[in-house]
Amino acid sequence: MPFQITDLLSAGGAGLAPMAGVTDAAMRLLCHEQGAAWAVSEMLSAKGWVFSGGKNRNANDLLKRLPGEGVVGLQLFGSDPACIAEAARQLEGRGFQFFDLNFGCPAPKITGNGEGSAMMLEPKKIGEVVRALVDATDLPVTAKIRSGWDEAHINAVEVARVCEENGASAVAVHARTRAQQYSGQADWRVIGDVARAVSIPVFGNGDVRCGADAVRMLAETGCDGVIVGRAAQGNPWVFRDIVAAIKGESALEPTNGERVEMALRHYELERALYGEKLAVLEMRKHIAWYVHGMKGASRFREKINAMDDASRVMEALRVFARENE
Repeated sequence: MPFQITDLLSAGGAGLAPMAGVTDAAMRLLCHEQGAAWAVSEMLSAKGWVFSGGKNRNANDLLKRLPGEGVVGLQLFGSDPACIAEAARQLEGRGFQFFDLNFGCPAPKITGNGEGSAMMLEPKKIGEVVRALVDATDLPVTAKIRSGWDEAHINAVEVARVCEENGASAVAVHARTRAQQYSGQADWRVIGDVARAVSIPVFGNGDVRCGADAVRMLAETGCDGVIVGRAAQGNPWVFRDIVAAIKGESALEPTNGERVEMALRHYELERALYGEKLAVLEMRKHIAWYVHGMKGASRFREKINAMDDASRVMEALRVFARENE
């Protein structure tokens, strides 16, 4: 039987939200191993893919998969329905289980082109993009939206209905406006409003940092599932905690040693994807997240950021772990 978005609801746990520069195959695999029910890739420009003839190296790196990954959606962004459709036709066979549309990215370089969360100001165009993608692929289509552009334009309910009417199989709601970026508090009431307004599954996003938060979001909003973004950075164990909390159980916090061992494994996966030189650069941010809160972490991050040799970085990590036992 073909994959359906409703399959995610029976998997339990939470999904890994798409994050540019973060949710590559290595990150996704580690989160899947710790209980993530699904994941979404970094966002890929539909226009960039089509106009490059599929020869853009960065785009092809983004499409890489690793053995052992679970269900993954490929996230596309763009405002041109024809480009979205053509990209989907070319990418449908790349091993992803569904397509996700990005209507939530707040980055100025994206919104400045009328894409990402700027699309929240044009619900009709969102409908055209969703319909074009749905018509171009046999895979399920989901959409990631925000509460709205700003406090004066909270229109997540309207946009979610447009997505549903045009064939989307689910919608994920980041309960912040574009104006908020990633600051302030997520307004979960918007997630609840959307969940009551549409009949397709609704996934809540924003300020879920642990299992207890996930359980509370599900109870307070009535959403069908939860996706986790920044709380998973350097902490794939958050998914283990969510799985346990949903079952009414508790999960052990990872030790400092386990955090460092995970960072070392993360590096090995990055090296398998990109080679040693790029893996060292990619891991700088991940290492900073893994060691956050550990004694001497700030000084250690400065030390790591000055290194470009993998063996030195790995040895420094091991020494740091012994110092924090």
